[in-house]
Amino acid sequence: MTYIKRTLEKRILEISKEYACILVTGPRQVGKTTMLQHLMEGSNRKRVTLDNTDERKLAKADPELFLQIHPAPVLIDEVQYAPELFSYLKIKIDEGAVPGSYWLTGSQAFRLMDLAKESLAGRTAIVNMSALSQSELYGDGETTPFTVGLDAVNSRKNHLAPCSPTEMYERIWHGAMPGHRSGKFTDRDVFYSSYIQTYIDRDVTDMIPGVDKLLYADFIRSAACRVGDMLNIHDIARDVGVSDDTAKRWLTVMEKSGVIFFLRPYSNNLLKRTVKTPKMYFFDTGLVAYLTRYSSPVILMNGAINGAILENYTVAEIIKTYHNDVKLCNFHYYRDKESNEIDLVIESDGETHPLEIKKSSNPGSELAGAFSLLDKGSIPRGTGAVLCLKEELSAINSKVYIIPIWMI
Repeated sequence: MTYIKRTLEKRILEISKEYACILVTGPRQVGKTTMLQHLMEGSNRKRVTLDNTDERKLAKADPELFLQIHPAPVLIDEVQYAPELFSYLKIKIDEGAVPGSYWLTGSQAFRLMDLAKESLAGRTAIVNMSALSQSELYGDGETTPFTVGLDAVNSRKNHLAPCSPTEMYERIWHGAMPGHRSGKFTDRDVFYSSYIQTYIDRDVTDMIPGVDKLLYADFIRSAACRVGDMLNIHDIARDVGVSDDTAKRWLTVMEKSGVIFFLRPYSNNLLKRTVKTPKMYFFDTGLVAYLTRYSSPVILMNGAINGAILENYTVAEIIKTYHNDVKLCNFHYYRDKESNEIDLVIESDGETHPLEIKKSSNPGSELAGAFSLLDKGSIPRGTGAVLCLKEELSAINSKVYIIPIWMI
């Protein structure tokens, strides 16, 4: 097994100099504990995991004693299993715990952020961790948040590895989970099968007691068939034979545990005819390829979801660049009642930046035709781009660049 350096490492060490408590959240098995254990090598920090039932019982029954037995500096894994700890951590911090005293991890981001906001507001730094980025897997891991500025895009060439269209689909098919990509678990199918089973056994049953595990697995597969689509809860519910209300609750669980995310439609006060329905994506395309039964990258590249999964990969990679720098950004998609669509709209620094994602090596200017629709809004339109499988940076004009997806 080879440890893959994470972009977040630098930011974690910087934040640890200022905050007594850091909470690292993210989906199961994205490498939270592995990264933090790597960072604590050579230090006197100890690790305790609440996956251990005895430690969990103590943390829940007597959190004060738990923190005495495991004094700072300490790494506490899967802290969501003992929310009783949070109020006692607050006391420790208020009593003068030094920066970097408590590192916490958990795989239920929404629940943990609610707990942190309730008990540790202003006392803890919350860091969201994603699966491996293509910069970490195929570059030097030193990229910054993706922006469309020409200088910024050009600088990315020095940190990322070019790839052909076929190689891009190999990246998509293999996914970005460290357990597989590090070489620890070499059989991709066995890895993802075990991942789904563990996710349902631990996270789903914790949030939905008594859930039908086989039915929920079918539900995840049905959702995977619809990546990049506008969400249609009824269709997913019908596929597996559950009610629309049940499907809605189950999707919420998938979102809360970091398996999927939603891209909300872009709108402002001057854009009246935009749709209201979000689009659904998975954080890991390897999981999508496994669930949709594509047995090789070549078959996936020529399959029915080849465009949708490329879009999913691209959107997820852009979001990772912000997570890895602990930055927030407004991401949306645009679609109006006339079916005009822009795959991704980034709103930053008082401008909107439209992005179109295409499985093309030679995109034409017509792909940027919908960008001008944003001119009707109240926020100025900045530079846009077509993100595609072209291997070199190019441009349609001074307002629209052609950016290879490998440069994200």
